[in-house]
Amino acid sequence: MRFPPAFLDEIRDRVPISQVIGQRVAWDRKKTNASRGDYWACCPFHGEKSPSFHCEDKKGRYHCFGCSVSGDHFKFLTELEGLSFPEAVEKIADMAGVPMPVRDAQEERREKERASLTDVMEMATAFFQERLQGPEGAKARAYLRDRGLTPATQHSFRLGFAPDSRNALKEHLAAKGVPKADIEACGLVRHGDDIPVSYDWFRDRIMFPIPDSRGKIIAFGGRALAPDAPAKYMNSPDTELFHKGNVLYNFARARKALAKGGTVIAVEGYMDVIALAQAGFENVVAPLGTALTENQLELLWRMASEPVLCFDGDKAGLKAAWRAADLALPSVQAGRSARFALLPEGKDPDDLVKAEGPDAFRAVLSDARPLVDLLWMRETAGGVFDTPERRAELEKTLRELTSRIRDESLRYHYQQEMRERVLSFFGSQRGSRQGRDNSGRPGARGQGKAAAPGGQFAKGGGRIAITESLGQSALVKRGEGMSVREATIIVALVNHPALIDENFAHVEFLDLANSDLNRLHAAILDAMAHDMANDRHAVVATIERAGCAEIWERAVGLIRRARQWPALETAALEDARDALNQALHLQRSARTLHKELKQAEAALEADPSDENFRHLIEIQAQFQDVQATEALIEGFGVSSGRAGRA
Repeated sequence: MRFPPAFLDEIRDRVPISQVIGQRVAWDRKKTNASRGDYWACCPFHGEKSPSFHCEDKKGRYHCFGCSVSGDHFKFLTELEGLSFPEAVEKIADMAGVPMPVRDAQEERREKERASLTDVMEMATAFFQERLQGPEGAKARAYLRDRGLTPATQHSFRLGFAPDSRNALKEHLAAKGVPKADIEACGLVRHGDDIPVSYDWFRDRIMFPIPDSRGKIIAFGGRALAPDAPAKYMNSPDTELFHKGNVLYNFARARKALAKGGTVIAVEGYMDVIALAQAGFENVVAPLGTALTENQLELLWRMASEPVLCFDGDKAGLKAAWRAADLALPSVQAGRSARFALLPEGKDPDDLVKAEGPDAFRAVLSDARPLVDLLWMRETAGGVFDTPERRAELEKTLRELTSRIRDESLRYHYQQEMRERVLSFFGSQRGSRQGRDNSGRPGARGQGKAAAPGGQFAKGGGRIAITESLGQSALVKRGEGMSVREATIIVALVNHPALIDENFAHVEFLDLANSDLNRLHAAILDAMAHDMANDRHAVVATIERAGCAEIWERAVGLIRRARQWPALETAALEDARDALNQALHLQRSARTLHKELKQAEAALEADPSDENFRHLIEIQAQFQDVQATEALIEGFGVSSGRAGRA
């Protein structure tokens, strides 16, 4: 009986090879690392006293360094136990809990058809590659060049171009004898009863071929070149070969790269995967334009026991991280979890490696947090738990979260961990329990101190820290780069000089954290002193004479990336005035709260009383209120013709 490759892949992926081999060997305790799926034993194929037989769940392979035997699940059973191949398949299928396929002529015919469809997809891939290199692909090549992708990278990922034609691909395939039904079955044309003449699915788009787990092309993603295209990115429709929620982009290449070590990294899009691969990160995959699905998470776990899920550093990225955490939680177990990495705000992986190089992305990965930390941070950061009712509500929420874990043993450990964090969080046993270190786990430092929200101590002497989300906020960072709010103030004043005179009392004594923006502020005051602050060009000229042109360009660039357009020159004065007034209000509030926070922290460190702890919580709550209004007010832009944009 011939078994479909997809069936063999499925049962092989569902059953760790160590489970098959472990029925016949005893694993060596010293060399085996079960949490990594790395096993050693004395070889069952030849007699030996020291273990040289190795198997690795991630690869699904075994190898003996003594007698050189190697193979997969099926080969182990056929060679060691003498089973026939169908018998070995049946045994693995039984272990996987997957029913054996019923032999039927129709299914075998469909398998042959699927094989022929992959041939058609290969022909389409070659067509798109040729068009990218031809005269029609000039604009697409320029776009890829501007995105920093080398010709070698483009070739490696087989990038292509779909010309702006309704029939180019269809006619090309038809000329090569591909039946109309096969072209339609591959999802390469739009067709149906309501479409008299089918036409190409992808037009005027850069093409990203999507391989399956064996490297066969099963679908495409297309990036529009026209700015007014209805969808920036578009995938092939679901077909016999392709189901979007079951596929990870770059799965086959990433799985191969994992043989060198490390774990798999999941990012958000095609370009992120390709840019990271060019920067040396080959073990990267991405879902296909949607939130991570259960099936895609299972694929990640087939590759690594603890994949890193990497999200863009904005509110949408954080929400996506929360969704992924909730998705993973029921299925986690010993040796099967995830870590979460958040990029700097306003950056995606492609931006980061271009601007700051591969080391910047490595730093993001090194800061990845375990699932338990992410859940704890979400439920506690910025919260005010100053009443028994609020504390009880937090405990109830954490119980409900941990109850979702299906694995009984891990559920117990999560519940225990959350109980310990809550006790430390509320300081209910202050003086008798240990403090917690930066990871939130019990540690030897800070005994007798109550943990701040988030359950974390700052580095150095057990000093109490503010919450993690506030700690990352521009409200309390000093000297670590420009904050969007401070840049908004300076850029709005320069681009709309009328606002300088209107707000002179506040402008003169601005308290800015960033030294570069302070230099721009000094240039504005200099322009005022020389009666040159009533004209934008005169203010910019003063900035340039002060040697601050590069700082000015960086500030404007930050505003553009953050989409704070009311501060830009093109915005109406009324919009700029509203944006400036809000930013000034937030700046004054933030600077005052920053000073009060330092005082509250010092007071609590000197005297860890309940009263001082409550005062710190109150200050943090005010911080959270200011942080919640950090975004510009909804409705800005009426005068500039941008109503409804934030």
